[in-house]
Amino acid sequence: MTDKNSFEYFLNELEIIVRNLEEGNLSLEESKKLFIQGIETAKKCKLKLTETKMEIEDISKEFDFNDS
Repeated sequence: MTDKNSFEYFLNELEIIVRNLEEGNLSLEESKKLFIQGIETAKKCKLKLTETKMEIEDISKEFDFNDS
């Protein structure tokens, strides 16, 4: 089971949203709601990526071998 707070979960949700929007079978109102949900999900993906980047930068600083 995928963690519902993971990047992979959010990315999968975003892919489903995009697929539904691309099919074009939704009303305008449904499309708008799904689009907004997609924006929020994309923000969650970006936050996860930013957090991971910061963690990697911190780890890299700890193991900076150039200072030896």
